[in-house]
Amino acid sequence: MRKEELRSYKRMLIARRNELLKQGRPVLVTDPSIREPTDLSDVARNSQETELTMRRCQSNSHLLRAIDDALERIRHGTYAACTYCGRPIGRLRLRAVPWTQQCLNCKERRA
Repeated sequence: MRKEELRSYKRMLIARRNELLKQGRPVLVTDPSIREPTDLSDVARNSQETELTMRRCQSNSHLLRAIDDALERIRHGTYAACTYCGRPIGRLRLRAVPWTQQCLNCKERRA
């Protein structure tokens, strides 16, 4: 892979990483002065919102880890090589998912 292409992927990864970090992690605040909702629909909605927030945080955390791993592979000169078979990862796949570790064939086999 050409150096300019590699720099381009690195910029994409860093931009996505910064975007995720700007979002921050939502904090679940428990204020003792706030009364628990008594309406069952409010309780259900609060529970659902809390679960969605927790899932988004977990997903963002996994994505940040994958981006950091990709940046590390760039530093080590192993970026764009499938970690399973060692073959090059296609450019279209890298553009779509620049933090991927697997070529399309290996991804499909493991799915």
